[in-house]
Amino acid sequence: MNQSRRKFIQSTGAAAGTLAFPSISLSQNSKGKRPNILYLCSDQQHWQAQGSVDPFFDTPHQDALYAESTVFENAFCTTPQCSPSRSSMLTGFYPHTTEMLNNANSLGGTDLDLPTIGSHLQKAGYKTGIFGKWHLGDHPIGNSGWNEENKRGPDAKTTERGLDFLDRHANHDKPFALFLMYLDPHDIYHYKPGQSDVRIDDVELPESWYHQNFDAVPKVHREFMEHNQGEFIINANEETWKGYRDFYRQKVKLYDDHVGRVVDRLKSLGLWDSTIVINTSDHGDMDTFHRLVFKGPFMYEHMLRIPMSIRLPCQTERRESDYPWVNVDTVPTLLELAGAEPIDCHGQSVAAILTGKGREPKRDYVISQYYGKQTWVNPIRSIRTAKWKYNLYTDWGEELYDLEKDPEEIVNLSQNRKYVQQKNRLKNQLNLWIDDHVDPFYSYQTTPLKRNEAKTILKG
Repeated sequence: MNQSRRKFIQSTGAAAGTLAFPSISLSQNSKGKRPNILYLCSDQQHWQAQGSVDPFFDTPHQDALYAESTVFENAFCTTPQCSPSRSSMLTGFYPHTTEMLNNANSLGGTDLDLPTIGSHLQKAGYKTGIFGKWHLGDHPIGNSGWNEENKRGPDAKTTERGLDFLDRHANHDKPFALFLMYLDPHDIYHYKPGQSDVRIDDVELPESWYHQNFDAVPKVHREFMEHNQGEFIINANEETWKGYRDFYRQKVKLYDDHVGRVVDRLKSLGLWDSTIVINTSDHGDMDTFHRLVFKGPFMYEHMLRIPMSIRLPCQTERRESDYPWVNVDTVPTLLELAGAEPIDCHGQSVAAILTGKGREPKRDYVISQYYGKQTWVNPIRSIRTAKWKYNLYTDWGEELYDLEKDPEEIVNLSQNRKYVQQKNRLKNQLNLWIDDHVDPFYSYQTTPLKRNEAKTILKG
């Protein structure tokens, strides 16, 4: 284990309060076949966008899946941006290491040139398939590892390809690992006030919508809304903002329908109790919280927290863990569950939490990164504990939130003298992580907003 990896584990090694579960065994068939893997991933679904968390959302299929899964109630992405987050979930490394700081084909973006979990599982004897959104470029190393692939949508085609893959591999001697990467609810970007078909009679706007003070937070938040992707809605009435929430709810429901189709096929083929099923997302959406939409240069909970559940074969009840999952944990976790060779990466395996066997990992804070969108660069680093969140911008100041007293992050305490010591403790922890991981955060330069860009680019 290299020094950086050892320091990472030490720096995240305090008690996390994880629950103890009865042990679960990963069963093998008479031929010793390893468990299959089904990985379901939405695009831009925040952690509250699930009916089991907030009844406003209609997600019966995900809710049913969670009823038989281990649900990580504190799950986070490494960065609230498509390509860099996906690079983390598929390699086990933070974006500053994958070098996918931004979306592919954007400033700071590149083509992923590290091996993904597909390659690791192939070496372990798995037949691998990936269908749907890729968004990680064309480098041959990053793209290798898949026996079958079609790295594009639309979602209906992704499901059709996934069902066909399951049909053909149901009785195969080798285990399979199928990754279905969906586009919704990312299509929230298609919301057009006054034109989109929405129902707002049961829609409520969040508390932070009414109490947001743009003067108390870094100025890029207001700039995003006034001169970037928020221009279309910033001065709109409440009905228009409520329409956004309903349109987003509709897109989440479309993803949920695909989950239902795939899980039903898995069961009908007799694969339900021989397959590990994961459901997650790459990052969140502001969903009108803080009078913000989509995603941008801010690190609120609705950006960073994501759905995350894992169902092991033969699991029949919901289990909940407060372990702070980060999506770099995906690769080491699945490799251990698959009995594959482990790799040295930034993530930690949570197999012990899932099975009740072995030493459970601990993590006392979560680090998240942000670089920019398209050509607008505004680097941010965030450190989050169970109680506090501290965000540091290279040029635009700081934020400090008491998550216990202020879960919607309405009051920025970074300039309050009463909290100077707490802020400095978090900043020191953050800087230690930056140093230990050779994170070039302080070398990044901000760039001015190109105001015509937002009118033509609504991707990622």
